[in-house]
Amino acid sequence: MKAKKAVKWISSTAFIVVSLFLLQKLLMPKYVSDVVEGGLIAEYYEEEKDHDVVFIGDCEVYENFSPKVLWEDYGINSYIRGSAQQLIWQSYYLLEDTLRYEKPDVVIFNVLAMQYDRPQREAYNRMTLEGMKWSLSKVRSIKASMTEDESFSDYVFPILRYHSRWSEIGAEDFAYMFRREKVSHNGYYMRVDVKPAENVPEGKILADYRFGENAYDYLDRMTKLCAENDIQLILVKAPSLYPYWYDEWEEQMEEYAEKNELLYINFLELTQETGLDFSQDTYDGGLHLNLSGAEKITAYLGQILREEAGLQDRRGEQALAESWQEKIALYEDARAEQEKEKQDSEL
Repeated sequence: MKAKKAVKWISSTAFIVVSLFLLQKLLMPKYVSDVVEGGLIAEYYEEEKDHDVVFIGDCEVYENFSPKVLWEDYGINSYIRGSAQQLIWQSYYLLEDTLRYEKPDVVIFNVLAMQYDRPQREAYNRMTLEGMKWSLSKVRSIKASMTEDESFSDYVFPILRYHSRWSEIGAEDFAYMFRREKVSHNGYYMRVDVKPAENVPEGKILADYRFGENAYDYLDRMTKLCAENDIQLILVKAPSLYPYWYDEWEEQMEEYAEKNELLYINFLELTQETGLDFSQDTYDGGLHLNLSGAEKITAYLGQILREEAGLQDRRGEQALAESWQEKIALYEDARAEQEKEKQDSEL
C-alpha cells in the first residue's frame, strides 16, 4: 500500500514538474522575430570553442564588428559575446564564463559601458543574463545586475516573471520552445539598410564626468583576469556618433590604458584611416554601423591584431576553414536577402 502511494506521489510530482517546465518554455520570450538581440548570448554555447579573439560588450560590438572579415582577410577566428546595453560587470562575468570553455589570445572590450556605475533596466538585464548557462559567473552577474524591483528567484524560475505573457503567446512561441533560429554571424548582427547620420545631437553637460568606482572596479577585475590567463586585453571605442563620447571620458580611458599597458583604439578618431562614410555606413543615423561600415572598421582592426597582437593566419587549418566556408555562405545569403528587401522597400 505504501509502495503504491509512493509511486502515485512520485508520478504526480513528476507530472507537475514537467508541466511547469513546459509552461515556462512556452511563456519565455523567444527573441526570434522581435527584439532578436535577446537571443545573442545563448548562441555562443553552440559554437566550437577555439577562438583567437573574443569581443565582449554592448551593441557597439555586436553591430559594428564582423568576425567574417577577420577570418576571410586575416585567418583570425573570432566571436562576439555582445548584448544590448551590456553593463561592465556583465561583460566581466561573461569573460569569466568564456574562460570555462576556452582561452582566447585576445579579448576586446568596448568602453562605452564605463558610463554606467549602477544597474539600469530589467529588460536589458534579461537579454544578457537569461542566455547564459548556469554557473557561479551567472549567479554573480545576476546579483550584480538586479534593480531594486527584481528578484533572484525570478531568474531561477522565469515562469514567475513571465506568467502574464498568456495574451502575447503566438505560433512562434510553440515553434521555438526547444530550438532557436540563429540571429547572428558569430555574434555579429547584420543590417544592410542605410540611414545617413544627420543632425547628430551634441552631448549634454554632465555634473560629473568621472567614471564611477564600480565601473573602474570591474575594469580592474577584467584587466587582472586577462593578465592571469596570459590574454591580451584590448580596449576599443566603436565609431558610433551617439551616445556622445565626451573628451573627458576619452582622457580617462587613455590614462587607464597607459597605466595598465593596454592597447586602446578609439575608432571615432580613425574615420579617415578606416574609410568610414557616415552618409552611407550607418543604418540608424550614426548610432550603429551597417554592414559596409562594420566591414570597413573590422578590416582595419584585423591589421592591428596581426601587427600588435601577433595573431597567426589559420586559414590553412582544414576543419576550421571548412566551418568558416559554411558560415560565409550563410553570411552572404543573409546579405543578399537583406539587400533584396531593401531594394523592394525602395520601389
